[in-house]
Amino acid sequence: HVQLVESGGGSVQAGGSLRLSCVASRNTISTNCMDWFRQAPGKEREGVASIDRDGITTYADSAKGRFTISRDNAGNTLYLQLNSLKIEDTAMYHCAKHQTHYCDDAHDRWGQGTQVTVS
Repeated sequence: HVQLVESGGGSVQAGGSLRLSCVASRNTISTNCMDWFRQAPGKEREGVASIDRDGITTYADSAKGRFTISRDNAGNTLYLQLNSLKIEDTAMYHCAKHQTHYCDDAHDRWGQGTQVTVS
């Protein structure tokens, strides 16, 4: 089974930046639709960004203009660049893999998450 491992989280001041990474144990980053989600304590899980097999990206309104999803096909790594961070961006960030290259398909793998704290 594919495993997803996130890293790159940390504590930053408002206005700062972080780059999150999600490494897959098998080459699925370039063939499947991939998402970044986040969940803050007491809040529902929120989809942040997606990238499909063709490289087409979509963003939540809260992420537009500040976050960028990308991937390194050769390295099998998914990224999320977080800029102009706000206190309300504080959450656990997870990457997730869809079953196929269709972003409408269900997810079948989730990473354990990496914590982002903005103060």
